[in-house]
Formats: sequence, structure tokens, C-alpha cells
Amino acid sequence: MLEFEDQPCCPVRRDWASKPSEASGDLEAPEDTERCEGLGSPMTKKMRLEPGTPDGVAQHQSFGHQESGPVTPDVSGSHVTAQEQAPVTRTAPGDVKVVDIYRTGAKCVPGEAGDSRQPGAAYHQVGLLRVKPGRGDRTCSLSCSDKLARWNVLGCQGALLMHLLEEPVYLSAVVIGRCPYSQEAMHRALTGRCQNVSALPKGFGVQEVKIQQSGLLFEQSRSAVQTRRADGSGRLAPCGAAISWSAVPEQPLDVTANGFLQGTTKKAIRCLQARSRISKVELFRSFQKLLSSISEDKWPDSLRLRKLETYHEYKEAASAYQEAWSALRKQAFGSWIRNPPDYHQFK
Repeated sequence: MLEFEDQPCCPVRRDWASKPSEASGDLEAPEDTERCEGLGSPMTKKMRLEPGTPDGVAQHQSFGHQESGPVTPDVSGSHVTAQEQAPVTRTAPGDVKVVDIYRTGAKCVPGEAGDSRQPGAAYHQVGLLRVKPGRGDRTCSLSCSDKLARWNVLGCQGALLMHLLEEPVYLSAVVIGRCPYSQEAMHRALTGRCQNVSALPKGFGVQEVKIQQSGLLFEQSRSAVQTRRADGSGRLAPCGAAISWSAVPEQPLDVTANGFLQGTTKKAIRCLQARSRISKVELFRSFQKLLSSISEDKWPDSLRLRKLETYHEYKEAASAYQEAWSALRKQAFGSWIRNPPDYHQFK
């Protein structure tokens, strides 16, 4: 979010960011909660005295941006977004109350109820589908927790590989790095929203994925970088590249910017070398290569009963997967954004 949209958050002790928080059992009732002034109004900086510091030693503090003093743990560097995190009150070491008022820049998808935008903890409505936040053109890509919730029902293998698998490939666990954390909110985000989905085809189901929190802080997270640069100058800015890693020997690292491999020139944008290895067209090429290594008489019926040509046709032919996806949309994710079919008509 833009700096003028930052929300204030109460000060915490310096050692809170260096100690892991428990995955559960550390939530307490909201009574006697110490709240900051002006929760409902934008504020970029505010002078505050940190509890436990010598008199007269103040810090400039804002949510997501600090110039000096202790660093408030931040969830922005986690691999799983905090858009589903519920407003909770917790106690940091030294009995310093902290009001969890983290905000997300992720906008609700069209068709959802939308956020109430009330002051403080009532700003967001939880459980809604959201698109990924960004400062450029609005994206149609759903947020990370929404995608994880979908994978928890459909599997993370996608439609193409379901032609060759007997059952979906499910995640057994999700591990979140050290950050302000709510086990209840994570459970709601990844499994709770889909727990009543029924009438799924054989092999599909709502999985009870194990959700745990690590005591390790992601070393490239904003709070970790801020801690290392406590006395540094200049404004921190997130990396604009998309970095994907796979445990495969052939080009395990895929680094893209604006949809193309990093370093691609304007002249080379339409060349094959500019494509990301995890783009739809390259994944389809990999699938076709896999099929070519298998004798056609050993292909599953879903691939042999009719001639398939386009990416869209191959995906739609995975009938069990499409049936499960249809049930999930009808019962839980009715507002899920779908790309126009024209985008998938390549061969």
C-alpha cells in the first residue's frame, strides 16, 4: 500500500522480533486492549515513546516503514499472504499489548461483498476472494491464500496432469515463517472456507492440511532487512522480479519481470527465449513432450476418445478435475475470476 495509506500500530519491545511466537494458544481476549490514536485515519509517522526505553528516547514509527528504533514484525515477506489474518490481540514479551491491525492492499474480486472500511479491526471483512495486491494495473490473479485453499480441494497438479494421475497431489503441510500469526485465521483461509464442500468426484476431498509456524524469520522479509539496515539511509523498495525455483536439474531458477525472462529486450519479447518456464504455453509444451514419450495405446481414455488440439480442450477433457472445480465454485468460490476462453486457444 502507499505510504499515506499505512495504518499505525502500537509499539512493541525490541526483542519481540527476535523471538518465535507460538502457533496457537497465545491469543487472548480483546478486553483492556491498548489501542493507538487515530486507527481510522491515515498516518505516515508518529512520535512515540517505546515502553522500557529511557525517558526522552523516541522512535518514528509507522506500519510497514520505520526510520529508527525497534522494528515491528511484518508479514509482507512471508510466502503466504496475511490477507486472511484476523484482527487479534496478543501479548509480546514484557507484557506489551499489541493490536494486530495489519492491512492488505488486495482488493476484493467483483461480486464479493467488499470491505466495510471501518476504523481499526473492522476495516476488512475476512473470508472473501481477493486479487493479488500491486501498484500497477489491477491483476486478475487471485491471492496466495485463495490459491492454496483451491489446491486444498483440487490438488496442486492442475488439470493436465490429472489425465495421468489416479488422484490429486495434495499439500501435507504449510509452514509460515516467524511473523505476527493467528492459527485460527490461517485455518479459516486455507481450509475453513471450503470445509462444507461436498459431492466431489472420487479421489477429491477437502484436506486437513497441517499448518505450522516456524521460529525462523524469512531473511529477505521487509522486517529482517530493516533490522539489518537499522542505521542505513534510503527507502526500502520490494524487488519487482518474480522468482520461481524448482528442484529439477534443467534450469531450476526462473526469474521474470513483467511476464518475460529477466533481461529480455524489446526486440526479443516475442521470441521463445523470452518465455517463462512456468507460463501456460511452456507447461503445455512440457505436457505434450511427456505424452509423446508414451505409446498412444497406453494413454488414458480421456486423451484417446476424441481428438484434442488446444490447451483449453486438453484441460476440459480432464472430466473429474473439472467436475470437482465446478462443485468448488458453486459451493464456495462463486466469484472466482476466470480467464476468457480465448486466452487458452493455443496449440
